Amino acid sequence: MGEPSPGASPIDPAVAEQQVRLEIPVVPGVGSGPNELAAFDAALVDAGVADRNLIRLSSVIPPASVITEPDGPVAAPGGWGDRLYVVMAEARTSNLHDRLAAGIGWVQEPVTGRGLFVEHEGHTVEEVETHIRDSLDSLTRSRDVEFGDVHMRLSTTVCEGPAACALVVAVFDAVPWTGAPVGSEG
Repeated sequence: MGEPSPGASPIDPAVAEQQVRLEIPVVPGVGSGPNELAAFDAALVDAGVADRNLIRLSSVIPPASVITEPDGPVAAPGGWGDRLYVVMAEARTSNLHDRLAAGIGWVQEPVTGRGLFVEHEGHTVEEVETHIRDSLDSLTRSRDVEFGDVHMRLSTTVCEGPAACALVVAVFDAVPWTGAPVGSEG
């Protein structure tokens, strides 16, 4: 899907062998449209995660995970309408010339690969970066874990009208829907 983040710590090979290795791409998207919902959809298309039912997760990175930062849209797992588990930051506006910024930051324990994501939105990159650093500082202080460096991925845009959206999505996994066929009684 992509390359590991620059400067990311390697996961201990013994840990990786014992667990399923989860690759989590973190991808930005921007979009515009006739309203904020259409702009949001255009940003999802730009990121490569449209046509799935997004289910937002809290921000815990499982052990043996590798975070990547693809250059373009991600090839989202699953198919049309599947449940896609994500951590997402999104900012939308319909105010002409508004600046938008969205970002996801993360830290990982170098040996196990377990870690934390945080997501923030705002009007400037500096505002979002500050919130990400402050949140990760607080979250890591409350855990007895030595996390590595702070990493982040940001998305920005300016509303040129009528609406705009900037987002960043960390893509975990997709699951198809299951159950009884339509019309059957259980």
